[in-house]
Amino acid sequence: MISKNQMEFHKYVKDLSTSDTVMQMDNYMQHGDITTLEHVIAVSYTSYILAKRWNADVRTAVRGAMLHDLYLYDWHIKTAERTPLTHTFNHPKTSVKNAKIYFKPTQKELKMVRAHMWPLTLFHMPSSKEAWILTIADKYCAWNESFGIYDNSDFRKKIKAYLAFVKKQRAMQNLANR
Repeated sequence: MISKNQMEFHKYVKDLSTSDTVMQMDNYMQHGDITTLEHVIAVSYTSYILAKRWNADVRTAVRGAMLHDLYLYDWHIKTAERTPLTHTFNHPKTSVKNAKIYFKPTQKELKMVRAHMWPLTLFHMPSSKEAWILTIADKYCAWNESFGIYDNSDFRKKIKAYLAFVKKQRAMQNLANR
């Protein structure tokens, strides 16, 4: 079961979190044993908490965060056009491109996605409160995931519960569509 806050959060991202495209992120690892899907949900939920606390546009903050790593490939695998290092600098642009293809994000959400790796994306600095929230939430979650702080935390249990809820919602949708 998910909490009242998680239900409110879900209202903002339901169309994204239950989509086939976003679900593909569950096939790619992000940090350690955390998939890209679990990571974007953690970043998005952290953005939800911060946006509410800092009187930002909650809907924009959480939707931009759900799309911030929509690159849809395994960044650990080196290819002719990509290495883990180039991924670090280039994935925001790929995520923007994919967000435009699969969803209808606002310009503000696209700017958030493009800037979320600042200061590494030197010329794409966060330009709104929501973009700063995403940038901070992403770095906070990535740090905790990379250094094992997130592994057995209550926060991870919350994110896992939300992820199970979303997967159950999708299963019920699929049954209804048969």
